[in-house]
Amino acid sequence: MEFGWLLLITSAALIFLPTVPAHWPVGGELAWMALPSAFSCTLSYYYNDLYNPGVVKTFRDFCARLPQALVLASILLGLYFLGAAALGSAPSPLSYAAIGALFAIAVSLPLRWTAYAVMANPPFSERILILGTGPLAFSIAKELRSTADVRHKIVGALNEDDVKASDLQLSGRHAILLGSIEELKQAASEFHPHRIVVALTERRRRLPVQELLNQRLQGLVIEDGIEAYERIAGKLAVESLRPSSVIFSKDFHKLRWQIGVRRALSAIVAAIGLILTAPLMALIALLIKLGSEGPVFFRQERIGMGGRHFWLFKFRTMLPTAEATSEWERDNLGRITRVGAWLRKFRLDELPQLVNILRGEMNLIGPRPHPVTNYHLFTEKIPYYSLRSILRPGMTGWAQIRFGYANNLEEELEKMRFDLYYIKNMSIWLDLRILLDTVRFVLFGQESAPVAETNLRATTAV
Repeated sequence: MEFGWLLLITSAALIFLPTVPAHWPVGGELAWMALPSAFSCTLSYYYNDLYNPGVVKTFRDFCARLPQALVLASILLGLYFLGAAALGSAPSPLSYAAIGALFAIAVSLPLRWTAYAVMANPPFSERILILGTGPLAFSIAKELRSTADVRHKIVGALNEDDVKASDLQLSGRHAILLGSIEELKQAASEFHPHRIVVALTERRRRLPVQELLNQRLQGLVIEDGIEAYERIAGKLAVESLRPSSVIFSKDFHKLRWQIGVRRALSAIVAAIGLILTAPLMALIALLIKLGSEGPVFFRQERIGMGGRHFWLFKFRTMLPTAEATSEWERDNLGRITRVGAWLRKFRLDELPQLVNILRGEMNLIGPRPHPVTNYHLFTEKIPYYSLRSILRPGMTGWAQIRFGYANNLEEELEKMRFDLYYIKNMSIWLDLRILLDTVRFVLFGQESAPVAETNLRATTAV
């Protein structure tokens, strides 16, 4: 189980259990008051990334974010008690809310301090030795240092080429070169790694097979670099993927029943979503009409499942133009309307795609459909691009919540890494995680990093 999910389940249980009385004088009334406290705190912690060890890496980070999370939890509890009071079923709401908040603080602080203290030390921490100094090794080290939790520590790397230590950098810092790959036995004996990640650029005649086998027999975990990158970063290293690993992989072949179940669930959610969001969509249409001239909806030809073309619907967020422009957001910042900027921030411009889902052209979750105009460019420049058409495109997806909008070919390649990860690891649990994060973006808004940087530079220049 991932460190973050373990923290979520443990803290939710510990927040709930102390508020349950030892005996149940009124049929468990206090327990029903404890449930909202546990649910509100857990949901608030999740949406403030307090269960994400890649964001909240230290106990100090946790304490800095805790007040904001408790404010949101208090708001959620307040809404619950207002609703329950209207139904006449909320005795002494303020006292129970205060008790729940105190328990949340009392439980969270020692639990998280203990978690960081325990996980940062053996046997829970993991020392990693990287075998190789090429691009894949660089990417793995970068992800470990930027997104991994407290359980991982790089002890160093073994050089595969004639690269000087002063010329080699991993994640902006000089790598700790422990020697060449021929010195694997000595490095393992001296630095005691728990895991060896094989990230050689060229394995033929360079892979120390016998010594790796010896280390494996001594209890060390030997992991392929591509698989390590996927596990750590939540994306695939497309540049390093071997064609045979894709051709023979069972993970890229989806069973008919899997596709059918996802299609049925998407259609049901889309139908319900259209009914529930109809008033909101009417309000958005009115705001678009009042805000600028032009149609309410934007229609564009996109690429769907099996490479078939379809018309995708969105709320219009830009001023109409007669000239062909780039499909990337960065090149169209000047055309985004005031209402459009708000819609894009909260992803509300995507709501009309519920119609695309009902028509069978899209699913609720999947790789985002690309414009037809970019198809030949992406096919030529992005490895394994055609694999995206295995599934129906989605209204939201793994790449959307992990990266956001792409503004150039390099960023499209980065999103492709996330898309392939989703295609390979598609599951109900991953879909649920994507939905939860999508709800967070809708509630709180999130600007893509590239656009945020562009806006920051423009503000600084002014």
